[in-house]
Amino acid sequence: MAGDYNEDGERINTRTDAKRAQDYKAMLGSVSVINNVIATHAKGSDVTDADFGYDMTHDEKKERVVRSNGYLVSKKALEDWGDESFTEIDAAISAANSFTA
Repeated sequence: MAGDYNEDGERINTRTDAKRAQDYKAMLGSVSVINNVIATHAKGSDVTDADFGYDMTHDEKKERVVRSNGYLVSKKALEDWGDESFTEIDAAISAANSFTA
């Protein structure tokens, strides 16, 4: 990895295009986890074993969402993103923050 620095003299984490694409794909996986756990929770008593996280307690769902959200926030903070869209990621972060508040 290159030793790039921002205007404040702090090191910027520079990834290869392949690593950045891999990280972005993993972030979208976390978006899916957050959205599916929240959707399952919203079903209440209508949940079935086909729903992701159907067998989790509310606290377990919150913990799962917190972990996935933490991953999104930490990866999004990297400064070497290209022109990737963060619309879905930002929506998932917002939904996770509301769900776990």
